[in-house]
Amino acid sequence: MPRERSLSEEPTEFVVKARVEARRIDHYLHSRFPDYSRSVFQKVIDAGAVLVNGQPVKASYKVQQDDVIRVWLPTLDHGPPKAEEIPLSFVYEDEALAVVDKPPGMVVHPAKGNWSGTLVNALQFHLDELSSASGEHRPGIVHRLDRDTSGLILVAKADGAHFALARQFEERTIHKQYLAIVSGAPGRDSDYIEKLIGPHPTHREKMAIRRPEDGGKEAVTFYRVVERFRGYALLLCEPKTGRTHQIRVHLAHIGCPIVADKLYAGRDRLTLGDLIGPDSPDADRVLIDRQALHAHRLWLSHPKTGAPMELTSPLPADMAGVLDALRAHRPLDEPGRR
Repeated sequence: MPRERSLSEEPTEFVVKARVEARRIDHYLHSRFPDYSRSVFQKVIDAGAVLVNGQPVKASYKVQQDDVIRVWLPTLDHGPPKAEEIPLSFVYEDEALAVVDKPPGMVVHPAKGNWSGTLVNALQFHLDELSSASGEHRPGIVHRLDRDTSGLILVAKADGAHFALARQFEERTIHKQYLAIVSGAPGRDSDYIEKLIGPHPTHREKMAIRRPEDGGKEAVTFYRVVERFRGYALLLCEPKTGRTHQIRVHLAHIGCPIVADKLYAGRDRLTLGDLIGPDSPDADRVLIDRQALHAHRLWLSHPKTGAPMELTSPLPADMAGVLDALRAHRPLDEPGRR
């Protein structure tokens, strides 16, 4: 059994459903998070790290329908991550940092449910030095990308470089551009989306547009339409803040969810049939089976020399294939179509 360590920095928040009403909260939390024992949750509750409707409770509290529960889960220690021989594409590397072109489907660092096969496991095989500033489970990791988002991610080799890069993120002097293929098309060619983002009230894996009193925090995304198609568009997005799932939530909010984004678009794939009709030959061919979001460009100052750096990553094959299919089957200027 893994042993429990310190509490997570960010709480998990969710709403109690009617079917679990009147259960002790320690029993309820254990059933919802089976990796943790009931005795662990009793200690977490005693430490004041479980809030119900904004107030601490005792382990004997009976949960009620529509209770809003916020819990700081203990981190689980499976030991330091081990080096694994996993191929990586390095865009840049020197003695202070490396920049990796992360493939889709790769989790950045070990966590519950993903203790191997992560970017950290691969980095420990490929690099001799990694910063320790983020702890033993996340060596070298300065920022993250979602599992199914591809593209550029910074890796610090030394603690000094890590702190310098973290300061740039905090001061918002590192600039990022993403390319996203979306369903629908914005009415404007470019715009800012300024909507507060916080934990979803009922779905613990999602984020949502929230009010300040519900945990919403400032989130700003600039977008520009690069190419339009019938029913779809290619957008260039620049997040001005760094909230979890920010681009995905903002684009879904304006009615243009990212293609194949299971959480926010409701579908985890795009097929050729979606573009040309279900009765067409080869209609079942999957064009992409992950969210069509790619971290395309980074601007930063070198953490040691201060020299300006600009790094780019071309579109991966799956997103490029979607664009080829859209140009072939969904051009705006197709005769007789609107």
